[in-house]
Amino acid sequence: MALLEARGLTVSYGGLHANDNIDLDCETGKLVGLIGPNGAGKTTFIDAITGFTPLSGGLVAFDGVDLGDKRPDKRAAMGLVRTFQSLELFEDLTVRDNLLVAAEQPRWYSFLADIVLPGRGASAFRDQVDEALEALGLTSLADAHPGDLSHGQRKLIGVARALAAKPKLLLLDEPAAGLDTQESQLLGRHLRGFLDLGVSLFLIDHDMGLVLNVCDDIYVLDFGQVIAHGTPAEVRSDAAVIAAYLGESAGEAQAAEGAATSAVRASADASPASDGQEVTS
Repeated sequence: MALLEARGLTVSYGGLHANDNIDLDCETGKLVGLIGPNGAGKTTFIDAITGFTPLSGGLVAFDGVDLGDKRPDKRAAMGLVRTFQSLELFEDLTVRDNLLVAAEQPRWYSFLADIVLPGRGASAFRDQVDEALEALGLTSLADAHPGDLSHGQRKLIGVARALAAKPKLLLLDEPAAGLDTQESQLLGRHLRGFLDLGVSLFLIDHDMGLVLNVCDDIYVLDFGQVIAHGTPAEVRSDAAVIAAYLGESAGEAQAAEGAATSAVRASADASPASDGQEVTS
């Protein structure tokens, strides 16, 4: 049984099927990708499985439980955590405090506990926040404010914030948007490291250099339907995918650039002089 299972998932707006009878699995310990042209229904799919958009048909099960009418907060509490394309960071809080906000899951009695034991939240969730900071290479920036950091660093904070919530499955909606090739590949290496922390991943992104080089399994959407599914190599050579999305050469060029950059960085990391490098641009 897959960690996440979607069967016949359909989301309709009037007569328009934004998602049309989608079958999709996310296996435990895997990094699964979802790609497709703008308007293909990718974000709608994430909205549907996380409870932000109601289903018109089909079902979604997570960790063996039918999600049914569970609210988004209940799904997140089960370990189904997502990011959004808009970062919405708290600019007046430090990076660490941004993560603490995500790490703590308030209960109805939380405000009473905070009165009796002020600061208890920071203490209780410090370890998982520190783990998230380390996983994204942000430890040295823990006391900085987001407004003082680069776009690439802010994107990493958004991912770290979701990771701090201790998800079983982390759904990432275009985390590499606005990053250059090196930043994107560094992000990809961080994402692969999440698997070692016991976090499975579902990635949506237009950066083929990232998706084709880090995912174990890829689904391709077009006009709300899955038109291909397979390994990166299988998807990369699929005629329907090339026609609908990658193009004859653009996707190949981007994937090759990503692979080359990844190889260069891997070689650099093997050198002691590269220790401690972070995203700086």
